[in-house]
Amino acid sequence: MIVCSCNILSDGDVKACLKPGPECPRTPAQVYRCLGCSPNCGRCARTIRAIMDQALTAAGVEPIAACNRGCCPTTLEKAAAEPTL
Repeated sequence: MIVCSCNILSDGDVKACLKPGPECPRTPAQVYRCLGCSPNCGRCARTIRAIMDQALTAAGVEPIAACNRGCCPTTLEKAAAEPTL
């Protein structure tokens, strides 16, 4: 399945860079670099992160925790969905 239409990256491409060890990409930006490209629109970053988390968990590696600083799009979307009192 194509996960990045800007760079024509598939889920298989993402999984192929996730090899155990210290040089394993731990962020979507590192996956882009591993694959020799860079993000254009950025819409695929969440999907790449999900593929990474799933593959790393299956390999017995602890995925990196989500951003807690409130600056990431998923954090902002979650905050926007919560009612304020």
